[in-house]
Amino acid sequence: MKTARAGCSLIVALGLTSVSLCAQKKGEAALWLTAPDKSALFERQKTFLHFAKAPAPNPTIDVDDKQKFQTIDGFGYALTGGSAQHMIRMDAAKRAALIQELFAAGGNNIGVSYLRVSIGASDLNDHVFSYDDLPPGQTDADMARFSLDPDRADVIPVLKEILAVNPRILILGSPWSAPAWMKTNNNVKGGKLKPEYYDAYAKYFVKYIQGMKAEGIRIDAITVQNEPLNEKNTPSLQMLSPDQDVFIKSHLGPAFKTAGIDTKIILYDHNCDVPQYATAILDDAEAAKYVDGSGFHLYGGKIEAMSDVHNAHPTKNLYFTEQMVTGSVEGKPTVNIGAPVRRLIIGATRNWSRNVLLWNLAADPRNNPHTDNGGCGMCQGAITIDGNTVSRNVAYYAIAHASKLVRPGSVRIASNNLDSLPNVAFQTPDKKVVVIVVNAAPTAQTFHIRYRGKLITPVLAPGAVGTFIW
Repeated sequence: MKTARAGCSLIVALGLTSVSLCAQKKGEAALWLTAPDKSALFERQKTFLHFAKAPAPNPTIDVDDKQKFQTIDGFGYALTGGSAQHMIRMDAAKRAALIQELFAAGGNNIGVSYLRVSIGASDLNDHVFSYDDLPPGQTDADMARFSLDPDRADVIPVLKEILAVNPRILILGSPWSAPAWMKTNNNVKGGKLKPEYYDAYAKYFVKYIQGMKAEGIRIDAITVQNEPLNEKNTPSLQMLSPDQDVFIKSHLGPAFKTAGIDTKIILYDHNCDVPQYATAILDDAEAAKYVDGSGFHLYGGKIEAMSDVHNAHPTKNLYFTEQMVTGSVEGKPTVNIGAPVRRLIIGATRNWSRNVLLWNLAADPRNNPHTDNGGCGMCQGAITIDGNTVSRNVAYYAIAHASKLVRPGSVRIASNNLDSLPNVAFQTPDKKVVVIVVNAAPTAQTFHIRYRGKLITPVLAPGAVGTFIW
């Protein structure tokens, strides 16, 4: 049914109130929708929802912008060496279009605002390297042979193209291993950092940050060690909490201070099942003075552990630095979008995280590349790149529901979390309100979002995700 209003169309659809197809006006909310049946894949709906003083017989999400929580730094992915390798091999025009889609915020672009890169190789490189690899028996405590050359073929040029589109994107660097000659087992896999090389490894971080800065790439933060309790990856390094404590307070922190480096130091960077790893270091005032906050993954434990760390050390920040989300969209009849948005986007931010980063940005149709003997053969990218052909997977849409509209500098605000309608709310820097909602019920739900005494009344299909903005 269509009628006219001042030259604009009105439409009644999907059980929504009549709303205009014109530009969004005050008192209207726009909806970006992903439906499990793929009838919408992060698409802005043509209709707006009107706020009204209607009765509220349905479940109601109450949004209160007077209660404010953490500031948001951004949402995005890990730009692994493999991701950059696929991108740099694309035709220049195709790559430029992809970077625009991913990192610009206007139009139908998704506005990725935060990236994680590996310091040296991760297990999603096609080979293992550090920036100071030496023949057996040799050492380089002064970092005289340090070189970023391994990243010049792909990571650095791709980052420069991304920065040309989004100069303010934040970049987090994480090492999978120290150079093998610094380790107790002289191997890229497992082992621990030898105490006699703590100073050398601190210099390694300093050289990395300074070298990237010289390339025009600012590293906003580093984690001290990716998954310090996991020795199964190639590469990897075990770094127990007492060892990381000593490394930070007596070596890395002082080295950053001496070099005038303001890059944030984030500790832990592992699963939510061992939050005491982080709190033990934060309990040490000498280490904590150098630490900005703690990073978490969710391959183990419960996301609420992040709030436990916040409650123990409320002045320190929290970051969600990695989680793999798999699921192809093309060629599949449905898309399971609700589960990762509920668990990660909503779960992490409701538990004080300033960001959400998924693992990883890009792989090929066979989930390559990855290292042997400890590389992840099941790690699907948010996008799949096959030559110049790009397909978008579940992780792409999950991040898009936050990254496009919850821009850096947004602040999480209060909203009641309903079991069947998990949600999170934000106020953006330009004072708009964004609410992300998942219908976790087995049937369609009509519900209300109430703000300052007025309500909109959306309908979401089971498993659908909606991002509302007004």
